[in-house]
Amino acid sequence: MTTALFPDLVVNGEEVPHALIAAETQNQDAPRGKPGIAWRKAADAVAIRTLLLQEARSRSVSAVPREVGKGRFETEEEALIRGLLETEVETHPPSEAEVHAEWQKDPSRFRAPPLWEVSHILCACDPRDEAGRQQALARAEAIATRAAQDSAGFAALAARESDCGSKAAGGALGQLGPGDTVPEFESSLRTLAEGEITKAPVLTRNGYHVIRLDACAEGEVLPFDVVRDRIALALEKTNWARQARTFVNRLIEASEIEGADIGRA
Repeated sequence: MTTALFPDLVVNGEEVPHALIAAETQNQDAPRGKPGIAWRKAADAVAIRTLLLQEARSRSVSAVPREVGKGRFETEEEALIRGLLETEVETHPPSEAEVHAEWQKDPSRFRAPPLWEVSHILCACDPRDEAGRQQALARAEAIATRAAQDSAGFAALAARESDCGSKAAGGALGQLGPGDTVPEFESSLRTLAEGEITKAPVLTRNGYHVIRLDACAEGEVLPFDVVRDRIALALEKTNWARQARTFVNRLIEASEIEGADIGRA
């Protein structure tokens, strides 16, 4: 049923089932309590997918689903869209001059991985256990407050309070690099300055952590020869995406779309 919040989507006379848009909403970010925003974003995405499928079928594109991961294959629709884009979008490797110019814009963007020297205090819990999680959070917040008041006493505090075996070393975890810890922990490290303690406990699958970044060794700037292939690949991908957007925009301009923002003048 059509409503202002969830309008029907019609692409070149083809009515798209609401169920397809509803399924797509889970892939769209939107503020809590604003389902209309998620729906509109989903409708845009489904409209573009529908346009590409219509074009692929009108051209009698044939494509066999490829393996995209261990035991995972494209759907037939994904294969059709890929086949269409492979036909329409043609890219060429960037020239040596283009790659070098991109590197010269800011060589400091291309560095070896950093090394972090880290200490932490763990308040262990199972995040799926609501009561246990709230109890661990309250304990971690109290510890974080005490740590902020006496940074020099962090090791002693860890030795008394931490649920991690590192408590024997005052909470010290030694040197960590990217990928050495869980994403939530690493993400927090990237926001800290040397000597800084997380203002709020960080939740991971192991519980709540109060983290201190003891030292950070930023990776050295890598020479052009080392990063040349990485830059070339990034430029080629950017060029492909630009041409793909241009192609999609041409399809949109030549189409009649109702119920999606992309179809509006």
